[in-house]
Amino acid sequence: MTFEGQDITAQEGESVAAALLAAGITHLRQTPVSGHPRAPYCMMGACFDCLVNIDGVSNLQACVTPVREGMSVHSQVAEKDLLHEDG
Repeated sequence: MTFEGQDITAQEGESVAAALLAAGITHLRQTPVSGHPRAPYCMMGACFDCLVNIDGVSNLQACVTPVREGMSVHSQVAEKDLLHEDG
């Protein structure tokens, strides 16, 4: 797999977050309000601090997504904008 274009070696069966942490990568996204860096926290899918973009799909939890060969992972700057309708 790659993270921001950098090759990452991963073990079969581990999560994207575990592979990134093992490679020394902790900053996976930035908060939408303050821009502060966030890293994997709970490692079980409850906190959403590990949201990343995988193969062009945003807002995926790295801690519960299994690594697979050839996947392209990118950090997220913020959540997607939500459309608001009046009325």
